[in-house]
Amino acid sequence: MLERTAPLTAELGRRFERPSALVQVLVGLFVLFFLWSLSSAGLSLSDLLKGLPNMAVIGGEMLPPATDRAWPMAKAILVTFQMALVGTVIGILLSIPLALLAARNTSPHAGVLHATRALISFFRTVPDLAWALFFVASVGLGTFAGTLTIIIDTIGFCARFFAEALEEVDPAPSEALASIGASPADRIAVALLPGAMPSLINTGLFSLEKAVRSSVVLGLVGAGGIGAELAVSMEMFRYDQAATIVLMIFVLVYAVEQCSSRLRQRLMRQGV
Repeated sequence: MLERTAPLTAELGRRFERPSALVQVLVGLFVLFFLWSLSSAGLSLSDLLKGLPNMAVIGGEMLPPATDRAWPMAKAILVTFQMALVGTVIGILLSIPLALLAARNTSPHAGVLHATRALISFFRTVPDLAWALFFVASVGLGTFAGTLTIIIDTIGFCARFFAEALEEVDPAPSEALASIGASPADRIAVALLPGAMPSLINTGLFSLEKAVRSSVVLGLVGAGGIGAELAVSMEMFRYDQAATIVLMIFVLVYAVEQCSSRLRQRLMRQGV
């Protein structure tokens, strides 16, 4: 019996090794910082309980959803999707050359690589609402500001993952082409981009889903789309109209996610 349990004990000993002193200190500091963050986050059970009746009142005023402005809302939903689609496609097209400059195996120079990565990080670091406010102040209210915001946000999202996908491509085909005198452009077009294409497509589809959700929020700051309708309804205490808008947003986001998921599955089955 002891002989049988000895290997198991040894295996458990390898799997559950005692963490080092540094790891224990870091975990302890994280727990302390989390507890401090709980107090700074303003969590209050009493305030939540006091707010429940108000939530019930607002929920009751949302039912039944209003249909008196269904057609303008439907047009705003369509504009929201068009804004997300155009911004995503343009952002993806601009992300490809930036990714080629940011990938270690395609960038022409280390300085270009670091400068491009810094630019992509800057695009990704600034929040969507900050970009939206910047473009609204620059080009005015409307969907143009929202489309520009989505373009910048898509570049920050896609260019990074496109560069990583290019770096993960098997280098053997590219090296074989280089050995027979192929130019860097030929190696990128024939070996690297086709090898990274499944990941590029997946990232592009995810960015479209992300853009659809982001475009709804952008309307709250005047960047066009259904978000502006939602903001007006909430400001005028027309919660029944707000409920209709929320349902339309749900249908749009769900439809885009389902179409994107099915397209990814079909591409995977076809071996793209």
